[in-house]
Amino acid sequence: MEIETQLLHGSDQILLGLMIFVIMLGMGASLTVDDFKAVGRRPRGVLIGFLSQFGVMPFIAFSLAVILGLSPAFAIALILIGCLPGGTTSNMFAYFARGSVALSISMTTASTILALLMMPILLELYASGFTRQISEAMVAADGTATGSDFVIPTMNIVGSLVLVLVPVGLGMILRRVSPGWAKTAEDTAGFVAIIVILFLLGTAFIRHGGLFLQTPWQVYFSVIFVGLLGFFFGYWVSRLFGVQPLFQRAISLETGIQNGPVSFAIILLSFTEPTIQDQMIWLAILYSTFIVITSSFITLYLRKRGKFDWEVHRNTVVHNRLFGGEYVTDYPDGFLPPRIAHDPSQGSSPSQIR
Repeated sequence: MEIETQLLHGSDQILLGLMIFVIMLGMGASLTVDDFKAVGRRPRGVLIGFLSQFGVMPFIAFSLAVILGLSPAFAIALILIGCLPGGTTSNMFAYFARGSVALSISMTTASTILALLMMPILLELYASGFTRQISEAMVAADGTATGSDFVIPTMNIVGSLVLVLVPVGLGMILRRVSPGWAKTAEDTAGFVAIIVILFLLGTAFIRHGGLFLQTPWQVYFSVIFVGLLGFFFGYWVSRLFGVQPLFQRAISLETGIQNGPVSFAIILLSFTEPTIQDQMIWLAILYSTFIVITSSFITLYLRKRGKFDWEVHRNTVVHNRLFGGEYVTDYPDGFLPPRIAHDPSQGSSPSQIR
């Protein structure tokens, strides 16, 4: 698929830059030093999240690209998205799904920092075959035996990640200086992302409506199912390791929802060849749109499924605040379902939840 006209104008790129800044500022405004300490206090959940985020998701993206026969540019964009860390959107959906927001934030914090190391390694591992295809196409187009090799711009990607982490640090400073404004920035971040994505999608439809018909069904399938499979594997991997439903929901959403806005920053700052950049941006726009839709349905399902164990959790929190952290709530035998009755972090027996 060739995108013959410029997909993003200068004003669109400025808008994207502002969106990325606001979102990452909001993410930073949601973090405190205690959140980083919490990563150490919740190593099991974070390690499971790391396995899901940087083990399962890149493999899912690569597998979809190969099975569906995506063009090299689309394949690299999909793998890039599969290698991304989580973001504020996953924290928001974890809250609505009655998941552990603390674990979600801890996973987001850890994955954002670890992405500096993991993304270059994973892109080299999974995308090298597709970069060779692009290089061969460039050589064929030049009509010579030697041509410019297309390579993953590793240092540019690392630089892009460092740049998007700057507003995260500013957000943390804002939270320390003015908690009220920090809360505003945090609440605004997710809303801004949805509005800007819808705007870009709308303008793309107006300017290049034919793109939606030109886009192969395989691209739509890949951007939808990379998230859905992430939710599925994140949920079952965490369940396999025996964590409680509160954490299963957080890990599932954190795994499936990648930080789409960061993909825009990386693509715009790192990939300069216009044809490749436009295809990669188009896939990132489609992913960012469909992940909001699929996440909403998954969240509604998880929220309904988690109603009972969330009420037990909240009841435990209230009792601990009233009577102290050592207070143990007694429940009748058989009252608690097996999936939450043996939570070692909340009680030592099926009839006691701390």
